[in-house]
Amino acid sequence: MTLAGKTAFITGGSRGIGLAIALRIARDGGNVVIAAKTTEPHPKLPGTIYTAASQVEEAGGKALPLMLDVRDSEAIEAAVHQAASHFGGIDICINNASAINLLRSLEIDAKRFDLIQQINMRGTFLVTRACIPWLRKSSNPHVLTLSPPLDLRPDWFAQHLPYTLSKYGMSMVMLGMADEFRADGIACNTLWPRTTVATAAVEFALGGAEMMRRSRRPEIMADAAHAIFLKNSREFTGNFVIDDDVLRSTGVTDFSCYAHDPSMDPQPDIFIDESTL
Repeated sequence: MTLAGKTAFITGGSRGIGLAIALRIARDGGNVVIAAKTTEPHPKLPGTIYTAASQVEEAGGKALPLMLDVRDSEAIEAAVHQAASHFGGIDICINNASAINLLRSLEIDAKRFDLIQQINMRGTFLVTRACIPWLRKSSNPHVLTLSPPLDLRPDWFAQHLPYTLSKYGMSMVMLGMADEFRADGIACNTLWPRTTVATAAVEFALGGAEMMRRSRRPEIMADAAHAIFLKNSREFTGNFVIDDDVLRSTGVTDFSCYAHDPSMDPQPDIFIDESTL
């Protein structure tokens, strides 16, 4: 099985994990809609929707770059309609767009609190909802959201409550929609990395160069996502999975190829128990 001819609508796919997933789909000959905000080069962050689209086509896929702010409900509806009209439908919806802010309750202001809720939880809900009518027409429809398992540990809430609420909110959207659209055969699952992933978010928002060295490359998330999209959507839904667990279930036993720096011990990601490494 491959994703040849399948169409994926991915938010925030101009760089990092989103771009890695887009390129993995492209290598199968799939169609990828790059729906993200970045249309002009950023002084610190790599990639735009146009450079990502070029990479998708170089990898063997077809691409449609669309400028999209997932806080704008009308723009979401228009982008999804344009994508479906361009490629003749949508088979996969990937909620990758996300804002990170690890400030604690008394440190964060209302504007920043609202921003991460709007992009993360609200954006996931609105993008998925807009894709549902098209996913219903697909033979094997999948929604995949990059958010953590719903492990209600008080210490994870206490460390960064606003961000935890937003990311768990994304997972709760998948939990509810998995059951709501089960009869339609639409799979709704979440995927989260075991370790930090070497992306701009890790480099600039979390731990700098040192944490980058202790991270895995985005390709591990891309390969895990690809494995999920090949599953029967009527049989695999409502799951909260970790990247290397997914790959292990397909027979992968050596994850050293994904290490950003094989000489370094891996850094567990947020919402991951260190004892599981």
